[in-house]
Amino acid sequence: MKAVEITAYGKPDVLRLGERPAPVPGPGELLIRVAASGINRPDVLQRTGNYPVPPGASDIPGLEVAGEIVDGDAKAMAAAGFKKGDRVCALVAGGGYAQLCVAPVGQCLPVPKGFSDIEAASLPETFFTVWSNVFDRGRLQAGETFMVQGGTSGIGVTAIQMAKALGATVIATAGSDDKCEACVKLGADHAINYKTQDFADEAKKLTGGAGVNVILDMVAGDYVAREVGCMAEDARLVIIAVQGGTKSEFNSGQVLRKRLMITGSTLRPRPVEFKADIARSLKAKVWPLLESGAIKPVIHSTFPAAEAAKAHELMESNQHIGKIVLTW
Repeated sequence: MKAVEITAYGKPDVLRLGERPAPVPGPGELLIRVAASGINRPDVLQRTGNYPVPPGASDIPGLEVAGEIVDGDAKAMAAAGFKKGDRVCALVAGGGYAQLCVAPVGQCLPVPKGFSDIEAASLPETFFTVWSNVFDRGRLQAGETFMVQGGTSGIGVTAIQMAKALGATVIATAGSDDKCEACVKLGADHAINYKTQDFADEAKKLTGGAGVNVILDMVAGDYVAREVGCMAEDARLVIIAVQGGTKSEFNSGQVLRKRLMITGSTLRPRPVEFKADIARSLKAKVWPLLESGAIKPVIHSTFPAAEAAKAHELMESNQHIGKIVLTW
């Protein structure tokens, strides 16, 4: 099969289309003929040598795919309600930038009705991440106020729509007025340009001084202190990336007085059953919202797999709104 390989750690041009043996599905796994592969920020980190591949995972980048089941564990496939020829999208621990990809059955979901493979490939990584961190870990409830940093990222466009569809008031931050406008069009109640406004001050104003109940943070660093300052009593801060650095100083007294929870997670190394639980929640609670049009995939650009380097250049430019997808 053809696959996009990281030939050395470095800039996007280290990504090259090469030949690899076709993977063989093991117990509890499916083999998918890949039509489209989603691109995510961890792929960039892996390419630069800053995101080690979990033990046992493919060194080929790519954490989400969509395509057709061509083989696999027949018993597990039947138990999950799948059969050969079915169109699925899947979250994988690696190997997504390839014509064939193995995925645990529990991490596969049917392509939502009416969706193209490109649209379906844009879903797994961000939807699993947002559900796990905002709703399971952050316990966001209808009627609460939710803030997402980086509202036009793949995570951001998913979090805005999912939180709004499930009854929250949504505040998004973004780095330009155009991106703020895009956040509002996606359903955010408010959007804050973090380059021209202090997001913490604005969040307090927008909540009448009460503060925000749940924050999804991909920045960390000096953002944490400001987030602690604009959180409501009993609020939850969930950190899922550290683009602003790993060190943070904040007022611990506010954590005590407001009974705040500061937590975080990474999804890639978690066990299959943990991810399968997320998949079951998504199928029951979110897939109907996708099929009804209440939540929509946001695709910024597609690239043929041979142009993966160009796709990574776009990802690193931060000029995109939504997802970037490779096609095979």
